[in-house]
Amino acid sequence: MRGSPGDAERRQRWGRLFEELDSNKDGRVDVHELRQGLARLGGGNPDPGAQQGISSEGDADPDGGLDLEEFSRYLQEREQRLLLMFHSLDRNQDGHIDVSEIQQSFRALGISITLEQAEKILHSMDRDGTMTIDWQEWRDHFLLHSLENVEDVLYFWKHSTVLDIGECLTVPDEFSKQEKLTGMWWKQLVAGAVAGAVSRTGTAPLDRLKVFMQVHASKTNRLNILGGLRSMVLEGGIRSLWRGNGINVLKIAPESAIKFMAYEQIKRAILGQQETLHVQERFVAGSLAGATAQTIIYPMEVLKTRLTLRRTGQYKGLLDCARRILEREGPRAFYRGYLPNVLGIIPYAGIDLAVYETLKNWWLQQYSHDSADPGILVLLACGTISSTCGQIASYPLALVRTRMQAQASIEGGPQLSMLGLLRHILSQEGMRGLYRGIAPNFMKVIPAVSISYVVYENMKQALGVTSR
Repeated sequence: MRGSPGDAERRQRWGRLFEELDSNKDGRVDVHELRQGLARLGGGNPDPGAQQGISSEGDADPDGGLDLEEFSRYLQEREQRLLLMFHSLDRNQDGHIDVSEIQQSFRALGISITLEQAEKILHSMDRDGTMTIDWQEWRDHFLLHSLENVEDVLYFWKHSTVLDIGECLTVPDEFSKQEKLTGMWWKQLVAGAVAGAVSRTGTAPLDRLKVFMQVHASKTNRLNILGGLRSMVLEGGIRSLWRGNGINVLKIAPESAIKFMAYEQIKRAILGQQETLHVQERFVAGSLAGATAQTIIYPMEVLKTRLTLRRTGQYKGLLDCARRILEREGPRAFYRGYLPNVLGIIPYAGIDLAVYETLKNWWLQQYSHDSADPGILVLLACGTISSTCGQIASYPLALVRTRMQAQASIEGGPQLSMLGLLRHILSQEGMRGLYRGIAPNFMKVIPAVSISYVVYENMKQALGVTSR
């Protein structure tokens, strides 16, 4: 930072800002002074990174606050990040952001904003009245203020890492550059995996009942929820209600990790080094990432179904179940039902994403006057509704998949292909036959969402994931 006229000008500018914020002239800027200074400079919320830096990260001294050197170091990193974001929004690279570029940026996030709304956003930063924003205006506006609008929408409107309702077919979340640089992304994934494990364990009896009814319920036996629960408890006791839960929890980590890595690679292939995907591109990338993950971990899905449906004493455990399937049915058995499973990703992920984006867009249009933060109840409601719609659309394929996975374990049962099984169900039971077990599936949605959210928030706190 020595010798360059630009660096000298920057240091002078940072020094003037430091003096303006250091109201008690003790040579340090603390969080209280930062908030007071921003209020004098025109209001707004301080950047969470600035608050965190003043409290701990950027501060070499334990007594709180930043001296001039620490303050300058933080601002240098902040300006680099802001410059990257400015270039990503300046699509025609003319050095200015105009109204159309603001609209395009929001559209890339699946949010339609009116010309009037885009002008309002631009006007809040435009100091010279040109109705465009140059680098200096962008830098000065966001240097210490929170990056509202684009980043807030990305931050607040995550839902796939928060909610776990037993299916892992949702499109992965977008993580900001800041979350990737600070390592917050993997902490959020770990928190989501632990939340999923606790949620699935808490709702395992309903999940086993769903699988039991998918395979065994028919027009003739009229198996219902109470009858299914009674049958399982009589056969194996209360503990039998958790059969298959171990592997259901075990597959969360590899599936999430593979899907996230595949999504990042596919996203890079679609957009190169650009920052955001359009909604349609997110759907394509998410579906391909989901298919990749399902292809790799699918044998675990087959084992989960067989262990869920097993009778008392049928298998000694997971490895014994895998060995017997391999010996009796061969390696192809580990991919029974693979085709309907992969096909089910398209309606599930597509409708889940479309409904979520629609609800998000509606809320932002109606209520986001001061903040993009919808509050937890709105977020959970949107996520629950979109996931439920996705499940309804893909449920017939999920039922066919489960029956194909279980066919060989049912004595005297027909060994049918996907189309053959669909025809058989429709001819014997009609359309209702494709939705056997959907009642316990719906019953577990609200407790699963509630448990996963509570655990997710506690895990985030334990792992030190910062919230805005």
